[in-house]
Amino acid sequence: MKPLASLQARLIALVLAAVAAVWLAAAVQTWFEVRHEIDELLDSHLAQAAALLVVQQAGEIEDDGPGVDAPSLHRYAPKVAFQVFHEGRLVLRSANAPVQPMVEAARDDGRGDKGDGRGKSQFRTVQIAGTDWRVFAAYGAERDVRVLVGEQVSSRNDIVLAVLRGTAQPLAIALPLLALAVWWAVFQGVKPLRRLSRLITERRPQSTEPLVVPGAPSELRPVVDGLNGLFERITALVAAERRFTADAAHELRTPIAAIRAQAQVALAEADDAARRHALQATLSGCDRATRLVEQLLTLSRVEAGQTPARNSVDLSALVRQQVAELAPTAIDHGQTIELQAEASCAVQGDATLLAVLVRNLVDNALRYSPPGAEVRVAVLVHAGHVRLQVQDSGPGLPPEALARLGERFFRVLGTGQGGSGLGWSIVRRIAAVHGAKVQARPSAALGGLAVTVDWPAV
Repeated sequence: MKPLASLQARLIALVLAAVAAVWLAAAVQTWFEVRHEIDELLDSHLAQAAALLVVQQAGEIEDDGPGVDAPSLHRYAPKVAFQVFHEGRLVLRSANAPVQPMVEAARDDGRGDKGDGRGKSQFRTVQIAGTDWRVFAAYGAERDVRVLVGEQVSSRNDIVLAVLRGTAQPLAIALPLLALAVWWAVFQGVKPLRRLSRLITERRPQSTEPLVVPGAPSELRPVVDGLNGLFERITALVAAERRFTADAAHELRTPIAAIRAQAQVALAEADDAARRHALQATLSGCDRATRLVEQLLTLSRVEAGQTPARNSVDLSALVRQQVAELAPTAIDHGQTIELQAEASCAVQGDATLLAVLVRNLVDNALRYSPPGAEVRVAVLVHAGHVRLQVQDSGPGLPPEALARLGERFFRVLGTGQGGSGLGWSIVRRIAAVHGAKVQARPSAALGGLAVTVDWPAV
């Protein structure tokens, strides 16, 4: 069965189905209750009629002569029949009663469906000429008089149906009115939901103000609050993307302009050595632009809000690999890079993003340290936490620069190194999505900068 698309239609259908089910159950229960009570009432009438006949016939029965037929006095009389037997002979009967006993005398009258417990009288439901009859058998004081009084079962059903008709007809008439009342109540009840739908439909795409639904019920307030929270996050995300796009465009303009300028110099230069120097500068500008684009893509991926896959990563092995890849750069600059890593330090996270974090930290330490500087990288367990530590013997950073470290496109001037300032932003963002904590401070051992990344305990 296809579910109803409309919440209002679904509520109306469920309420009406519940009302109809309760109404039907009440009608069935009423049928059985009415039938039971009417059976008891009419059975008592049969017993009273039989008792009157017993008393009456006790003094009037003649020993001789055929049975007498009692006259029919009412049009409902055919629905009731009686027989009076004296010493096994029919002496009186109603016009619609057969000559044969409606109920044969049982050896043990107590086997009937309802008796007096002494075997003197009983009720039986029998079929006479294709019609069901409810028959009551009673005896006189000397048991020589036997009275049978019967009533058609169909007449009892007619009475039950008449009683139920009088009860059910008003309910049946009221059912459509009840359905209309339920529809109106549900229609009014979901009005705040329709108002909210209209507000969302009419909302401008660039609108950032929160939704206000006057008279919103308590059940709808979490939905409104959730939507307003979503709008706030979307607004912040759009603002961040606009700022990021503007800053990235500004940063990309510098290397592209430098590449263009060096290319123009190479074209205009007649000296081979000068032309070669200009082309080398052009390649360096291309490398810088490539690195900037890669960092922008990485930062965009991390800031997309996607939760990275959480797998067990051996941080020691990962750091060894990154240090090995960056070792040639250190050798080219006459720098010393030292690695101290414990056998195995497992953390939960995404191996690709963690490799980007380690590479940025080690690369920054090498890039901003002078030739002959020393860089130490360590992976260890500290106070139950896995810690990555990168420190160098470079010039370090002043306190005001340390406070701004990690801001997008923030660079410390006077280092003599090109860059976009995105590396630290990437490091902090990757650490944040992994639940790690990053700290930067002056290195007590080497005098430069010391960076520590602490992962939560597994």
